[in-house]
Formats: sequence, structure tokens, C-alpha cells
Amino acid sequence: MSEQQPSSADDGALVARAAAGDRLAFEALVRRHADRLYGVVLRLVGDRHEAEEVTQEAFLRAWRGIDSFKGDSRFFAWLYRIGVNEANRRTAGRRAPVASLDEQFVDPADTRPQPDLRLEQDDLRRALEHAVKGLRPEQRAPLVLRDIEGLSTAEAAAILELGEAVFKSRLHRARLRVRDAVRDYLPEDPGR
Repeated sequence: MSEQQPSSADDGALVARAAAGDRLAFEALVRRHADRLYGVVLRLVGDRHEAEEVTQEAFLRAWRGIDSFKGDSRFFAWLYRIGVNEANRRTAGRRAPVASLDEQFVDPADTRPQPDLRLEQDDLRRALEHAVKGLRPEQRAPLVLRDIEGLSTAEAAAILELGEAVFKSRLHRARLRVRDAVRDYLPEDPGR
């Protein structure tokens, strides 16, 4: 992701204006964070239409509650917490399909590897997707936030409203399950 994420200071002024009722400031926040929030939600709920609905609902809840944002975390962490909670509410009691790990990225033009290597990579990608899909939501969310979205442990734990130790434990278990599920697709480790 070569795009630079907006700083907390950039968001701070917009949040203050939005909390004072400035819809244009809130719309700027939406434009700034919508794609990233949608990507997280899509990986959690696994369905484009449902992800759009959850993302929209998260922004509606954020607008209604913008005056409750205290600023003790970054705005996007607060927003993601709303999105993750809404996704979890919608998928409670069922396993959601998981979107492709590279769903929102476009492959560069004609830099594809040889066909046999590409088939192996496709098999690995499908195995990864299946492994992530098979995780329970309480393990899937930490994996998506930390390993796919690249959030820090502290940020991701805060979004999920977990202590860092619990978050790390869930993330570790998720990584182990995914690693076990894709073990056959990885090259042999010569050091073993």
C-alpha cells in the first residue's frame, strides 16, 4: 500500500468540525477512510453487498456518535471498532465467507510468473482464503486487522476492545491454524 494514511492531526480538525455539526467535515472523513474500512469489513463478512451495508451503517453510527469520540485513540481506530462491532453483530452465530485476500488489489499488467508457479500461487491463495474463512470470528478479526490491514497490536486490540495479551493469544492461535492449513502448499524448510 503505497498510499500514505492521513495523520491523526489531519483527522483531529475534521473530527472537531464534524462534532460541531459540520457535515462536510464528516464527509471528508468518510472519503478518507471508506475504502480501508470497507476492506476490513469485507474480509470479516465475506460478501460485497453485506460489506457495503455494514460500512454504511458504521458511518451512520459514527455520525450519530461523533460527539462521543474522545480522541484518546486515532479516529480510524474508533471508526474501525464501530465497523468491526457491526460486522460481528451481523455475523453472530454463523461463519461468514471471507473475501479474497487480494480482493481490492489489481494485478500489474503482464508481470505474471510462469504458469506452473502461478498455479501454485493460486492454490496457496485459495488455501489461505479457506483457512481464514474457517477461523472463528474471534480469531479471524485479529488476523485481518493485524496481518492483513497492518495495524499495530495496540490499535487492533483497542478496536476489538481486548487487552493486548488476549489479542496476542487469539492472533497466535489464528496464525497457527492458518499455518497448519496451508502447510502442504509451502516449500519445505531445509533447516528442519
